[in-house]
Amino acid sequence: MQKTDELAEEAEEAVAVPAVADEAPVRGRPPWPLLFGPALLAGPVLLLLSRWLDEPAMQAWRTVCLAITVQALPFLLLGTALSGAINAFVPARVFSRALPRRPVLAVPVAGVAGVVLPGCECASVPVANSLIRRGVTPAAAFAFLLSAPAVNPVVLTATAIAFPGSPAMVLARLLASLATASVMGWLWLWLGRDEWLRPSVRHTGHQPGHSRWTEFRLGFQHDFLHAGGFLVVGAMAAATFNVTVPRSVLDLFSGSPWLSVLFLAGLAVLLAVCSEADAFVAASLSGFSPLARLAFMVVGPMVDLKLIALQAGTFGRAFAVRFSAATMVVAVLCSVLIGGALL
Repeated sequence: MQKTDELAEEAEEAVAVPAVADEAPVRGRPPWPLLFGPALLAGPVLLLLSRWLDEPAMQAWRTVCLAITVQALPFLLLGTALSGAINAFVPARVFSRALPRRPVLAVPVAGVAGVVLPGCECASVPVANSLIRRGVTPAAAFAFLLSAPAVNPVVLTATAIAFPGSPAMVLARLLASLATASVMGWLWLWLGRDEWLRPSVRHTGHQPGHSRWTEFRLGFQHDFLHAGGFLVVGAMAAATFNVTVPRSVLDLFSGSPWLSVLFLAGLAVLLAVCSEADAFVAASLSGFSPLARLAFMVVGPMVDLKLIALQAGTFGRAFAVRFSAATMVVAVLCSVLIGGALL
């Protein structure tokens, strides 16, 4: 009897084991309600979001953001391509021979050399970074960074077209921009610290035995993707300002000469208009004085939201904050002094 009971218990356990095995797949089934829930909720959410995006304010925001990005993208492409070409094809000795050995003299020479790059501030940031990587003193590279978007022939021609019959405005913009670039380069020589400047890590310089075209592709790809993200962030911030600030606020400051200068300088930072187009925007601000409009055109190519974002991503946040604030002050002072004498 005892053996019979033991055999019966073993038979029951043998039957029980398959039952447990059959239940295991049931426990492992995917939680279909949790998977289908978000999918079912996505429809109403997208419907509400589409209605919100169709609001006039959001349509204006999208238009401004897209316009700034599309306007700056070709010049960012030009700048990153030029940066990659300098990185891969130009020997470092070329820059040491082209610029004076003394950094104090190299700064104004680099500022004047900005006329050779017909691009906006988006193009000058990667080029300046490449110049530093190739051995150019940072002060000279920063002078080039500031002057290139403001003194190249395309910008000066656009300024002459936007202000017909006013060659003094073109001359004032040229001199004020060159003065700002040189002063900022000298200030970096005097007060700049290496720990503020942290260039992004990237493949730089030609390596013996490597393909120059491969090095060009790697450098271009890194710079364009890296800077493009910060360009979009700056464009979004500028579009937000355009949509949220009413026109009445602009009219409030146009009556005071000093407030108008400061206001248009700050407006140039927030609007982030490309340097090839900012002269036409300045000309449209007919309610402001010529001095205030000059400050708008001098400050804009050197300090704006997308440029600050690009500088922060390329050289580091510590550099971007200090350099942008100092450039803003110097650009306004140079605009007031030179514009007051010529306009």
